[in-house]
Amino acid sequence: MLAILGITFPIFALIALGYGVTRGGLFKPADIRVLGLYVMQIAMPALLFRATSARPVSEVFNLPYMGAYLAGGLLTIAAAAAWFAAAGVDGTRRGIAVMGTACPNSGFVGYPLMLVALPDIAGLVLAMNMLVENVIIIPLVLIMIELGRGSEGATIAAKTARVLLGVARRPMVIGLLLGLVVTATGLPVPAPFSRLVDMIAASAAPLSLLVIGGSLAGASIHGNRSLAAQIVAGKLLLQPALTLLALTGLGVGGLALTGDLRSAVLITAALPMFGIYTVFGHQEGHEDLTSLSQVAATIAAFATLNLLLAFLL
Repeated sequence: MLAILGITFPIFALIALGYGVTRGGLFKPADIRVLGLYVMQIAMPALLFRATSARPVSEVFNLPYMGAYLAGGLLTIAAAAAWFAAAGVDGTRRGIAVMGTACPNSGFVGYPLMLVALPDIAGLVLAMNMLVENVIIIPLVLIMIELGRGSEGATIAAKTARVLLGVARRPMVIGLLLGLVVTATGLPVPAPFSRLVDMIAASAAPLSLLVIGGSLAGASIHGNRSLAAQIVAGKLLLQPALTLLALTGLGVGGLALTGDLRSAVLITAALPMFGIYTVFGHQEGHEDLTSLSQVAATIAAFATLNLLLAFLL
């Protein structure tokens, strides 16, 4: 167990440090937002470019991994949507709840964790996760939120197009796509530029964890505790369970995933929800629910991830 704590302790210690320096006043919430923008707009795009441009296309598009992750995510979305509908959660609130169960924090928490636990494939896993999330999972839940606003205004097609355009404009998606273009065409990357990208990418992991902790320092812990508990249980327990089910089904179908990639997809599914969850909650007027869910999930993940890593590694 000490070996497992050796993996998770630096991750959660950096989150705690970000919380402490913000709560203690050394950093202001505005400072944390600036660091978060740097990670999302500069460091993560550089990291994704490096992860995809330095590998063959066949590695970046690992079908068993991406299939298992996508299947687990879609099963989670379907199960969560049915559960919250049966519980009487409606409108945009239902879409926000589904988002919290199905969108892991692959960048800000997942990549630093993989870098310690599975360093040889950390960049590759991040790239594949981002492909699945930004092309399918995140647009799908954003469309659910849009549809939850009712039938007034734009058509479903217009709402879908607006969501997809917004996703395509994200710097992380642009960095990912540029890396895929480089690896697909074989274009050489000049050594000075490559070293610059490496330097920027190296800052992504520690800063992302500080940002997560600093963001939690200002998060509200008030709101619908029952619904927040359901979201946390869905994220930390349901999604990994359904991803394991997807892995089993794909194995029967001849797309078996083994070794470190199998561990990586289960670890990804068990991560707390992504860092901008509270941003979406604020936009829809559900900031208390999303803040409470994110705080609870991040704290609880220390226990659930340690247990999962003890089982897998």
